[in-house]
Amino acid sequence: MKKILYLLALFTLPLFTSGQESRYLDSLKQILNTTSNDTIKMDIYRKMGFYLQNGHVGEALDYHKKQLEFAKKLNMKLYEADAYEQMAYVQLYNSDLSNAYNNYIKGLKIAEDPHSGDMGWGYSNFSYSKSPKDARLSVIGMINYELSNLYQTSRMEEEQRRYLIKAKEIGEELHNQKILSLTNRDLGIIYNNNKQPDSALAYYKESLSHYKNSPYITGLGNLYQLIGEQYASKQQYDSSLIYLKKAINTNIRANELISLSLSDYSIARVFQDLKQLDSTLQYTVKGVEVAKSIDNKQNLSTGYLQLSGIYKSLNKPELALKYSDEGRSISDSLTNAYQNKLIQMQNLGFEEQLRLKKVADDQMASQNRLKMIGLIAVIAVILFIALFLYRINRQKQKTNTVLEKMLTDLKATQTQLIQSEKMASLGELTAGIAHEIQNPLNFVNNFSEVNKELSDEIVEEAEKGNIVEIKIIAQDIKENSEKINHHGKRADAIVKGMLQHSRASAGIKEPTDINVLTDEYFRLAYHGLRAKDKSFNATMKTDFDKGIGKIDLIAQDIGRVVLNLINNAFYTVNEKKKQVNNAYEPTVSVNTKKLNDKIEISVADNGNGIPQKVVDKIFQPFFTTKPSGQGTGLGLSLSYDIVKAHGGELKVETKEGEGTKFTILLNL
Repeated sequence: MKKILYLLALFTLPLFTSGQESRYLDSLKQILNTTSNDTIKMDIYRKMGFYLQNGHVGEALDYHKKQLEFAKKLNMKLYEADAYEQMAYVQLYNSDLSNAYNNYIKGLKIAEDPHSGDMGWGYSNFSYSKSPKDARLSVIGMINYELSNLYQTSRMEEEQRRYLIKAKEIGEELHNQKILSLTNRDLGIIYNNNKQPDSALAYYKESLSHYKNSPYITGLGNLYQLIGEQYASKQQYDSSLIYLKKAINTNIRANELISLSLSDYSIARVFQDLKQLDSTLQYTVKGVEVAKSIDNKQNLSTGYLQLSGIYKSLNKPELALKYSDEGRSISDSLTNAYQNKLIQMQNLGFEEQLRLKKVADDQMASQNRLKMIGLIAVIAVILFIALFLYRINRQKQKTNTVLEKMLTDLKATQTQLIQSEKMASLGELTAGIAHEIQNPLNFVNNFSEVNKELSDEIVEEAEKGNIVEIKIIAQDIKENSEKINHHGKRADAIVKGMLQHSRASAGIKEPTDINVLTDEYFRLAYHGLRAKDKSFNATMKTDFDKGIGKIDLIAQDIGRVVLNLINNAFYTVNEKKKQVNNAYEPTVSVNTKKLNDKIEISVADNGNGIPQKVVDKIFQPFFTTKPSGQGTGLGLSLSYDIVKAHGGELKVETKEGEGTKFTILLNL
């Protein structure tokens, strides 16, 4: 065992020259050919794959597959999880997104088992950990970090940030300098992409401090390159060249040929800014040669396009055109291949959701079948009664009377059900109305108290015979009375609005300020939800077109439609808030706009959206996506009918996972 550990420790020593690199690989192969110990073979395959994975990705993947084979044979679970991670890392570099994702998930599932570190953790290159638990957490941290890279490549920014934060938390828990350096570096990249260069540079420097305290060198060259590019963007070329030269030297020592090619391109661009075209051409050619040596199409395309620009500056149009054509040809080929892999990757995340949705749909279909059977049974009973009455009485008139009564009852039930839906929305408004009405009532009470005190003062001044002071106090009393009257009317308007909402519509169109109506229901709905759930908060955005003026409509009906749409929006952002982390900010926007001869009212949210397969059903009576007991399915159906009765349209735009927008179009 001591001999095994000695040999493994020997192979972890860092390399500094190309000659040493070759000797390192040769020494590993020599031991591999002479040893019969499966544990040593497994570790050697890992080190060979790890050494080649940032350059010769094909060979690296083969070695990590060998590592996985021996890990399974030896039942060394942590090594197995690491093998899946390393394979996924290589596949991600090669834009094989779906296979990378699958292997990361396999590795994560193994490492999350508390017993996965029980055997063999001390042999691994993650043996800098002090215990099996720390080794296991370091693997979980690295997989989460690399998953953030995968989601960044897949343009799924929310998932990228979520996994990056997970990785950083694990790094802080373990004081793992490697994980902390990588996560701080990527946070710097995010700030740079958001046009915050100073914050980006601060994170890069923080990342560098962690690197210097870490035993790892992998990725350090890339960090030097990022810092150098940041200084170049600030036109601090001396500092930029220092860091870019460090990047090149570090990439050579670590055999990170993909990063080496890119750092050559970066320093070439700095020399181009300095008008030193010979150095620009020299470093660009070096980068192209490195990309060719590892057959990296992406870097090769970048280099060719950069060469095209250089030759154009040197007034060599033939060479400029040649490299431009070659670069764009490779780039187009990569783009097409990448898009196909991106689609595969994005489909992976939805497969489980689709499966669960199918289960839910099957359950809903089963419930609908039971409801249909019940309905058929009820209808059968009704028909049986009708037939029974017909056979007994043999009188058509009596049968018609029974059927007419049933029809009347059905209409009454329908009217009652619709009124119940209206009263349900009134209930949702009650808390908001209480909040709104309290404000003017407070004004009435306060000014009444002030007038009482002023009345006492006016008596005192009258006894003194101070006419001037009496006039001043009288004027104050008058102004306060006007304010009492104003706020009393405001409270009265709120109460009338509530009563108007609760009673049946008179069906008379009246000139209505749609902006005031919409804004009032927006605030009432929000306060109503806040009254039921104190933890709920949402950003409320409005954009009202002041040029609309008053339009003729049935205010209580359109108000009911607007209220229903706003309540639905608040409900869906509240549900999403419960499902995701604190990075999500619930937002509901209400806008009005005048469009030629139409008025547009839109209610938008950034909730979960509506599944495309049910979008066509949402305006059907009794159809709802809410859990049982939380919705009748009449809200949108009634809203649709009300808008149609006004000669308008109610439309929906939705994107699953991103949000929904309902739009009301009314004719002027």
